[in-house]
Amino acid sequence: MSSIILASTSPFRAALLKQLGVVFTAVAPHVEESPLANESPEAMAARLAQMKALAVSKTHPQAVVIGSDQVALCEGRVLGKPEDPAQALAQLQYQRGKTTEFHTAVCFSRASEVLFEDFVTTRVRWRAADELTDAVLLRYIELDDPLQCAGAAKSESLGIALVESIESSDPSALVGLPLIACQTALTRLGLDPLRSCALPAK
Repeated sequence: MSSIILASTSPFRAALLKQLGVVFTAVAPHVEESPLANESPEAMAARLAQMKALAVSKTHPQAVVIGSDQVALCEGRVLGKPEDPAQALAQLQYQRGKTTEFHTAVCFSRASEVLFEDFVTTRVRWRAADELTDAVLLRYIELDDPLQCAGAAKSESLGIALVESIESSDPSALVGLPLIACQTALTRLGLDPLRSCALPAK
């Protein structure tokens, strides 16, 4: 059976992949993540997910490598990971009362060949400005430390309190890795632990 590598050092993606019960290791992909000229957020997420998977696949050709990327877009503005609490506050202030689209892509590769790709868009509607006052947002940033998250909020944690609604075909995609797509890929590749007689130990 092929080994599985997650081409990411994100603790959020690792925690998600563990939910599927597979044994894997995490390897940093070391790819340039700057956008290309006139590149859409959807295309950027898909390109970077593939680049991450293929970069690690080159040095681990026998493994199945999973790459993923997410790009957040709110009314024409791409939101990256905030560099400090002040930038996190500015992002959250901008998103109040608006809808942010989180475009999340995943790619599976082996021996530098793309085996599977998928894409999920999640729409997050934020609470209004009279609910998300600056004092509330500052308190949130202090408690949840969302500096590793595009859009400056952890939906799997206290950040859910900032949200009015979430629309998605896969709720795990918002956290950073679409598990429904990953399960589909693992099943097709014969790596689904639910169909194996040698389930990984808890």
